[in-house]
Amino acid sequence: RILYFCFPQMSANDCQDPPEYWTIHGLWPDKTEECNRTWHFNVTEIKDLLSDMRHYWPDVLHSSLNRTQFWKHEWEKHGTCAATLQVLNSQKKYFGKALELYQHVDLNSCLLKAGIKPSSSYYQMTAIKEALTRFYGVTPKIQCLPPEEGEKAQTIGQIEFCFTKELQLRNCTALKGESNPMQADLKLGTEELSVCSDTLPTYYPSQVQ
Repeated sequence: RILYFCFPQMSANDCQDPPEYWTIHGLWPDKTEECNRTWHFNVTEIKDLLSDMRHYWPDVLHSSLNRTQFWKHEWEKHGTCAATLQVLNSQKKYFGKALELYQHVDLNSCLLKAGIKPSSSYYQMTAIKEALTRFYGVTPKIQCLPPEEGEKAQTIGQIEFCFTKELQLRNCTALKGESNPMQADLKLGTEELSVCSDTLPTYYPSQVQ
């Protein structure tokens, strides 16, 4: 699965120069039994990708100086498991393929074409889902921040696309015999992302304050 998140989160201290477009969270295998946890991240292996990585896969949650901690985390938690597939079996292949899939899916363009733009007014979640499904031919998984106290609207936080082992798009539903693999490991402030409600009005902001 490839996951995207955008939006600056929390405070200015935690979010440096946030992009106003969808960026990559990670490329995650659904099953993680065979992970080589001793295969440590080495940024020199992806030096040819660094320009694209900084643009499309930035760390928007931490103001670290070297800006590689997020990539290190994604490689060591998910990449070392994804590397059981030959097409992803090196750091350069893993990060390069994720960037390639990001460009192929082109979520920013899709939402714009569907007339779904950051706005201070609400969207219906069903309308957003229908637009994405119509465009891609598969159902992605959309995750939201729940309404804040006194508010009625949820806020889009992450959109997840699922792929077969051949890296073809498929519906984001748990496969037979799998436990639910779609648990977020991302906290935005104190809030955890969860699957969006179809019934709550939905914010799609340019920034989450």
